[in-house]
Amino acid sequence: MTSSPSDLRITNSLSVPLSELQFSFTRSSGPGGQNVNKVNSQAHLRWDVAANETIPEAVKQRLKLAQARRFTIEGELLISSQRYRDQLRNRQDCLDKLTVMLQAAVTVPKKRRPTKVPRGVKESRLRNKKAKGQLKQSRKRPRLDD
Repeated sequence: MTSSPSDLRITNSLSVPLSELQFSFTRSSGPGGQNVNKVNSQAHLRWDVAANETIPEAVKQRLKLAQARRFTIEGELLISSQRYRDQLRNRQDCLDKLTVMLQAAVTVPKKRRPTKVPRGVKESRLRNKKAKGQLKQSRKRPRLDD
């Protein structure tokens, strides 16, 4: 797969067309003084993940599991940024966040192999239990029939 300049590069073999990403801008609550009241600098990225054909289905599923709270009911991913004072940097911050999310989703998590508890550990635990029980028995008041 070759990527064009109008693609967001995730890995060497994976990219997202920028034409699928929709940006909107609103007034930010971040730094900027009176400028905040005049400029729409907060960036919102909206991406319909289900409609994308360049990303494998397994990666989409891992992304959806990892970022469940960012998905709408319709299956769109929402990312926002108000870290900077200007639109372009906040827009780039949204793209950077998306790239990091997708890079994390691309890596397949290792399957956990449950390990067996060693016999020595089991025996040690039982010995300790037995010793603790005998200690408690020795603290009891002796009965009359003993």
